[in-house]
Amino acid sequence: MKKLYFDIETLPANEGSKEILELLFKKKQEKSAKKKKKKAGCEEVCDIDADDFDSFFRKTSFDGAFGRVLCIAYAINDGELEVICNPDDEKKTLKEFWEIAKDVDLFIGHNIMDFDLRFLCQRSAILGVKPTRDLSFARYRHDPIFDTMKEWSKWGDPKNCSSLEHIALAMGIPSPKDDIDGSQVYDFFMDGKVKDICDYCKKDVATTRLVYKRMNFE
Repeated sequence: MKKLYFDIETLPANEGSKEILELLFKKKQEKSAKKKKKKAGCEEVCDIDADDFDSFFRKTSFDGAFGRVLCIAYAINDGELEVICNPDDEKKTLKEFWEIAKDVDLFIGHNIMDFDLRFLCQRSAILGVKPTRDLSFARYRHDPIFDTMKEWSKWGDPKNCSSLEHIALAMGIPSPKDDIDGSQVYDFFMDGKVKDICDYCKKDVATTRLVYKRMNFE
């Protein structure tokens, strides 16, 4: 069986999307203001309960419609850790990933069902990169996608799902978050520390592989 362990790191939207995002942000502000007016029962405009634009912009790193894939770290079975990273060519990164994925039997990662794989599929649709696999995202199963977060919680309440670091430390596996965590990726990118981000991504894959093996008593 060919197993693909992987993890992705993402960035907020590119500068070319700023105008569209400003429009969406304005709509979000207006919607929030209307809700507050209705709740308060007043006619005057109430304070807007919404993020500032910078926070809104940064959160697009979790949105496959506008965010970008910076890198994809992966390992095939017990092979070496590798990374795909084309900072100026996201489309190339996606093409390289789907070429690797074309004959994979099992996709393994932490929260890949709700984030990583979904994000990759969405970005592929946006950029016109046809996936080499038609993956099923059916719930309550672990084939062809084995999500360590879902399997650890036995598909329980998402609010009670554990982070990769949480599970790893419980198993006596070193934390992959010693130098950087996901919230710092964009700042590292802006500082030109792409290699540090790629190394961090590879550590997550190494940890995921160990957690997966432990969960399956390998």
